[in-house]
Order: sequence, then structure tokens, then C-alpha cells
Amino acid sequence: MSLPTVIGFVLSLMLLLVSILELTTNFKIFLHLSGIAMVIGGTLAATLVAYEARYVKAALGTLKSIFSSPKMTRDMLTNEVARIVRWAYMVQKSGVQAVESDAKSVKGQDAFLGFGINLVISGYTGAEVRQMLENQIETAFQRHTVPVEILKYMASNAPAFGMIATLIGLVVMLDSMGSDPSGLGAGMAVGLLGTLYGVLFARLAIMPAAEKVHQRESILRFRNLLVAEGLALLADRRNPRFIQDAMNSFLDYSIHFDIDKAPKKA
Repeated sequence: MSLPTVIGFVLSLMLLLVSILELTTNFKIFLHLSGIAMVIGGTLAATLVAYEARYVKAALGTLKSIFSSPKMTRDMLTNEVARIVRWAYMVQKSGVQAVESDAKSVKGQDAFLGFGINLVISGYTGAEVRQMLENQIETAFQRHTVPVEILKYMASNAPAFGMIATLIGLVVMLDSMGSDPSGLGAGMAVGLLGTLYGVLFARLAIMPAAEKVHQRESILRFRNLLVAEGLALLADRRNPRFIQDAMNSFLDYSIHFDIDKAPKKA
């Protein structure tokens, strides 16, 4: 579970509730089912018109995924350098076929890394390995960020449907004010709730989710570029220290891998 995400979401809800309770004890006036239905239902309906259903389903699935722990951390980047440096020692000692057993185990755990090391074992040059892996990285990034575009589309539409709910409420209010003018204030309050729901839905849920998904995919893309560089150098049979320094050049100094401080494995 991603604790910072949970804390941020709960904290924002608590601040909202505290602000309401500071102004009134009658918090029920902020509940209006037709306004909620208009905002959520209208936003979802417009999204289904704009995008294919399977992409919308995937985008909605990411709303849940942001509460899970990220797949990639800073320490894992250091471990990727260590792994490829270890492979470089194995290749230097016994040839490229020495990493075949590792390649089989890695393939089931990490499809990208498995694909990359298979390219190296197949005998492609470093430039060829780099080109094919970069193609894989960029096309995967484009596919995986489609949900981000959909969520941003939803976030841009939610306030508009909130305004529609408000306008509907105002029309109903104005239609009845001739018979009961005393209900004007209460009716306007209900009408404005649609706008409130639209803004909250967009800015508290949808847009933050879109940004987090994009950030995580960008981190994964960076990791894959790092691995691609290391595998390309491995394909060119560069020595382990050169591979270490080349891969470390992608990273912050605090997470550099150091051959001299790590045991060499053959």
C-alpha cells in the first residue's frame, strides 16, 4: 500500500469536513444525490463516447492502483546496475552463454529485461540492442499512458457536468419560487452543490490519480532506458567498470553502484 497516497487522500477529505463543520453543523445540506449522479454519470458517459470502453475500463482501474506501492524505487535502480555489472563479469569470464540460466529466470519476472538479455545472447550488436529496446520502451510508454489521457479528459469534464447540475437545480428553483419564495436560498444552495461536486471530483480524485499514474510510468520508462543502456554495452562486450560508470551517469550520486564496495559474483 502507498501510505503517502492514502494519507494525502484522507487528509484532504478531513480538511474538507472540518471546513464544513466550522461553518455549520448541518452537514447534510452538502449531500445531494442527483448532483452526484449528474457529475459522475455524466462524466463517465461523455468519456465512453470519446474513448473505447476497454480503455475507459483500464483508466478506471488505475484509480485503485494508485493506492498500491510503486513498482520501482531508488534502491532498485542501483540493483539494476549491480545485476548487469555481474552479468558483465560472467560474460568476461565465460562468454555470453554464461548468462543464459539467469535469462530464463528473469524472463518470468520481468518481460522487458528478459527480452533485452535474449537480444544480447542472440548476438546482436550494442547499437541494434539499444535501438530495439528503445522502440519497446517508447511504444510501451505510449500504451501505458493512454489511461492518463482518459483521466485528464474526465477531470476536464467533471466541472462542466457540475455546472450542468447547478443549472438544472437553478431552473427548478426559479420555476417554484413564485409559489414559495422562502425556498429561494435553500434552492440556490442545492443548485450550487453540482459545481462543488464537479470540482471536488476532478481535483481531489481524478487529476491527482492521472498525475500519479504518469509519474510512475515515467519512472518505469527511466528504469528501462537505464537497463537498455547497460544491455547495449554488455552486447558490445564492454568491461564491467565501464558499464558501471556509464549506467551510474544516469543516476543521482547517492545511489551510484560501486564495484569496489560490492562482492564480485561469477
